[in-house]
Amino acid sequence: MAAMTNIPQKKQSLSFGLLLLRLRTFVALFLLIIFFAWRADNFLDPATIVLMVRHVAVYAFLAIGMTFVILTGGIDLSVGSIVGLSGMVAGGLLLKGLPFFGYTIYFRVWMIVLITLALGMFIGALNGVLITKFNVAPFIGTLGTLYIARGAALLVHQGQTYPNLVGDPALHNTGFPLIGAGTFLRIPFTNQGIPYSIWLMAIVAIIAAYVSAKTPRGRHVYAVGGNERAATLSGVRVNSVKMFVYMVSGFCSAIGGLIWASQLVASHPMTGESFELHAIAAAVLGGTSLSGGRGTIGGTIVGAFVIGILEDGMVMMGVSSFWKMVIKGIVIVTAVVVDQLQQNLQKKAALQQQQA
Repeated sequence: MAAMTNIPQKKQSLSFGLLLLRLRTFVALFLLIIFFAWRADNFLDPATIVLMVRHVAVYAFLAIGMTFVILTGGIDLSVGSIVGLSGMVAGGLLLKGLPFFGYTIYFRVWMIVLITLALGMFIGALNGVLITKFNVAPFIGTLGTLYIARGAALLVHQGQTYPNLVGDPALHNTGFPLIGAGTFLRIPFTNQGIPYSIWLMAIVAIIAAYVSAKTPRGRHVYAVGGNERAATLSGVRVNSVKMFVYMVSGFCSAIGGLIWASQLVASHPMTGESFELHAIAAAVLGGTSLSGGRGTIGGTIVGAFVIGILEDGMVMMGVSSFWKMVIKGIVIVTAVVVDQLQQNLQKKAALQQQQA
């Protein structure tokens, strides 16, 4: 009898532990908000909140693309470099145009956006080709494109910044700053408008969540990450799925680069350095397993808020940049450890159900 009554108790403790682990990102976000509201002046002011969410949006775009990649069991280290290259290409096209047989072609802003997004997808496709056609490990392949994209960003303007990205009315290419600074609707009872970047983050997140959860392509992404061999035997075109996720990652990174350059009204070749770590941390904090096959876009968005609020909160408190690096490293390591703990508890819970 004692042994029988002990089994339900173990099941309850395991279930409670799993519930806490699954809600860890919401708990972490809640605790961060409480802490910084207490320690940082004006943390809950509407203007401060809007500014923080604008920063979160950039991390969220990268993290959404990273989530798709990690769901297949891969990794993309090139996202930060794509951010920097995208901003430099957009800035160059805006200020210097494109030389063509002795002439200079100047593009309208919407054309520059499309060209930059296509560039991001091209680099993502390059990652996909390296991984699927040449069997290069994702870590090594994307590490290589990290250096290629960063070097290309430096070469675009010989390591210099493109400043004052406002365009020229005579060339019909004005309006670039509106991408990052424009607003639509206002927050009730305040004078704060909701920036386009936040609306775009919401739209991209909804589309990504729908694709991952409700479409055959999304189910194939989970299948590849869960068991690639079984997915192949089930008729899933594994290489096509991997190409898809790396192109999505490149596309999302290019969006982040455009928004960052637009917000600063300038582009610098080293923009986005270490952003890949923020993207990975946001995805893992949000419950995406590094081994693949498990995770949600919604969880990743919450993880991006944790990373963004942690970053801005430490800045508001005047925390040293050295300590910020230490703390962010601890957060990443903790996220991976907790992810492994959740997997172990899930295995134990499944084993107990089989025994019962």
